Amino acid sequence: MENCTLGMEDIRQAADRLGGSIVRTPVLASPMLDAAAGCRVFVKAEPLQLTGSFKIRGAMNKMLTLGAERLRRGVITYSAGNHGQGVAAGARLLGCPAVIVLPDTAPAIKVENCRWWGAEIVFYSPDTQDRETVTVAIARERGMTFIPPFDDIDVMAGQGTLGLELVEQLAKRNVVPDVVLVNCSGGGLASGVITAIKHAFAHTQCYVVEPTGFEKMGRSLRSGRPEHNPTVPKTLMDAISGPVVGALPLRTLLTHDVRGISVTDDEALQAVAHAFRWLKLVVEPGGAAGLAAVLARKVALDGKRVALVCSGGNVDPAVYARALTHS
Repeated sequence: MENCTLGMEDIRQAADRLGGSIVRTPVLASPMLDAAAGCRVFVKAEPLQLTGSFKIRGAMNKMLTLGAERLRRGVITYSAGNHGQGVAAGARLLGCPAVIVLPDTAPAIKVENCRWWGAEIVFYSPDTQDRETVTVAIARERGMTFIPPFDDIDVMAGQGTLGLELVEQLAKRNVVPDVVLVNCSGGGLASGVITAIKHAFAHTQCYVVEPTGFEKMGRSLRSGRPEHNPTVPKTLMDAISGPVVGALPLRTLLTHDVRGISVTDDEALQAVAHAFRWLKLVVEPGGAAGLAAVLARKVALDGKRVALVCSGGNVDPAVYARALTHS
């Protein structure tokens, strides 16, 4: 399985496996948003997911493939925060120990939420330490199973259940999207969602959205190989600012004619405010990247039907207040 691209059967199996463990989040729309964007916009609202982001889908799906003995020994992962919450929540639901390796710059709300679910937190410095090295050392010492944040078919398939839901929800509205935008860091969400979208809507143009200046997936799609960010991003979009692209997500995305675009922190903050105003939805800056790209007219969307994912809503109060008062 590690040498293949993600397929629809993987996603369907994940949906069956997850069952009632996750929330079937709604698709939101607003005439006011449509007027501002110049197109019809359909927003998949993952801030309403169990842990406030899509990440529990992939984490839980992966954990449900583990046997009882591996679960007994526990699971471990590294994360910018949202994947950590997904693993922590899944571990609590399955009754197993969890360790989450977080950067010491992680937003307080994400640290607190991981702890609430019962996980042990280990911090590392992104400027001086490698998160994978820290995680591997603990996993070996304790015999824990690593739950990858994105570069894994089971994780990608779990994230793809969001795309499967989106396809079904759009079909019920008799909507065939012209364009789909997905926020992107390592590519687990993008590969899962876009696989489901392209299976149902072969002619839909798909975009991944990243922080401006740190478009590692955009570069990877052009070069055909996984690219790194050259430096640690200093951005409010922490949810999509990981250092590297996953090889498996990239391999999948390369089969779907995906294009990359980017947004600035300022544009993301404006999108956070607009999500509150028009959708009554709390979104973190990284989770609002796709909405920011639509509102900033990063691509020609006039008169089109556009679907996007607001992927998370775990935003620190100070950042949220800044967004709401942003001019």
